[in-house]
Amino acid sequence: MSVTPIPYLDLKPQYRAMEKDINARIQTVLNHGQFILGPEVVECEKALAEFTGAKYALTAASGTDALMMALMALGVGRGDEVITTPFSFFATAEVISLVGAKPVFVDIEDVAYNLDPAKIETAITPRTKVIMPVSLYGQPADFREIELIAAKYGVAVVEDAAQSFGARYEAAGSRRSGALGKIGATSFFPAKPLGCYGDGGAVFTDDQALFERMSRIRVHGQSARYHHTELGINGRLDTLQCTVLTEKLKRYPWEIEQRQKIAAKYTAGLRALAPKLIVPEVRSGRDSVWAQYTVLVDDRDAFAARLKELGVPTSVHYPSPLHHQPVYADLKALFHCPVAERVSAKCISLPLYADMPMDHVERVIEAVKKAVL
Repeated sequence: MSVTPIPYLDLKPQYRAMEKDINARIQTVLNHGQFILGPEVVECEKALAEFTGAKYALTAASGTDALMMALMALGVGRGDEVITTPFSFFATAEVISLVGAKPVFVDIEDVAYNLDPAKIETAITPRTKVIMPVSLYGQPADFREIELIAAKYGVAVVEDAAQSFGARYEAAGSRRSGALGKIGATSFFPAKPLGCYGDGGAVFTDDQALFERMSRIRVHGQSARYHHTELGINGRLDTLQCTVLTEKLKRYPWEIEQRQKIAAKYTAGLRALAPKLIVPEVRSGRDSVWAQYTVLVDDRDAFAARLKELGVPTSVHYPSPLHHQPVYADLKALFHCPVAERVSAKCISLPLYADMPMDHVERVIEAVKKAVL
């Protein structure tokens, strides 16, 4: 007997809830025709900065470009090292290599799966220029401890907030994820907690000089039209995407609450399955925007196959540590990251999106119980 599958992610209900306002804003852009750096870009950037608590926000063509702009603005290049996590999407390490620096992989925590501050200091060398934690799955890394280490050695902290945009971090007061480092970078890929209708990203900072430099980098290093004072990229986010983001940001606080309610229901329903299945935990003094709800199981392939039979799709974020990727074959032997290696072999994500019906959540819980027990 076939089972009708539920969606892993469904953005159509979100659009239906905002259709009138989004269509009206898009039509405004179509009417004025300023598709690149139109007035809606500045409007969006002001709203994003206000939301995070950062002084400056600058939109970018993707989360990858946002990270690249941050490293370029800090002058990271050949001969430099950037400390980061081995457990993330490839772009985290990729941008380090693309600017000519070396990624230095430090293992993750057992609980939150973020960069482990206790292991950072031994990885610092005279060539270390940046520490780049990833706020994985929606939860900020331990920025208070990371910033103390960075200050001790005079290095900058760049937050990769591609999955955690808007999460709270108690030690930062009213500031949200995206504004927790010297520079923060996020992604607005459609599947992210806050997504546009294509690729998109942004950088955040309180430093005016860095903001101005990233503004130049975003437009091929131009300080004036056809006057290029440094190397840059074509990193602009188009006006249409910015106007979509501005509208979606208005609904985003409600969506964060919904994501948290769904995650809480999952945790309440699945916690008792330990140790066969380990649910994610949010560390004290922070919250999560739940980009993914990721559990750990021993036989991931069999678990995923059984859930598929029950009509529940899954995804894996991420099946291999970054230093095990073929392109980094020369680095694999240099780094010992047993926690990341163990977690990457067991992690699997369950469906979660803000408009997910609660009966679908309950169906996932019951299916997981059947797949585990």
